[in-house]
Amino acid sequence: MTDHIKKEFLDRLEDTRAGMLSAGSARAVPMSHYFDDDDPSTTLWFITAKQTDLSKAAGAGTAGTFIVSSTDESLHARIDGTLSVSNDTAKLDDIWNKVAEAWFEGGKQDPDIQLLRFDPKEAEVWITGGSVKFLYEIAKAHLTESKPDMGEHAVITF
Repeated sequence: MTDHIKKEFLDRLEDTRAGMLSAGSARAVPMSHYFDDDDPSTTLWFITAKQTDLSKAAGAGTAGTFIVSSTDESLHARIDGTLSVSNDTAKLDDIWNKVAEAWFEGGKQDPDIQLLRFDPKEAEVWITGGSVKFLYEIAKAHLTESKPDMGEHAVITF
């Protein structure tokens, strides 16, 4: 069952654009993540500026947490792992996009760009039918005096 949830989690994570990333003493901030779902390590990548608290915390390769919730409320997850600084220019080329470009005046060559690598270790995941299904389940529970089916919940490891 966990393999099914892990696959569903990765599929839905790919469709989720952002979450809240924290590490060490750096407070949680909204960040867009990038990953290659064909990569068995499931590494998540983030583009930030060198002087951010996250970038400074990641320099030591510290424990981090990424919390995501999809727009349609069909995925909620807390992902724990290790955040570190990366100088992988090929990966930066691979994930660079117009959103990232809007933050850096010098484009991809801007000296303030810092690529962060997040290696997940464990994720607590809630997979649901989304907000419409939630409302249906609540209404059904009231009519049938039963507990609503809120989907699947699991802890998965990477």
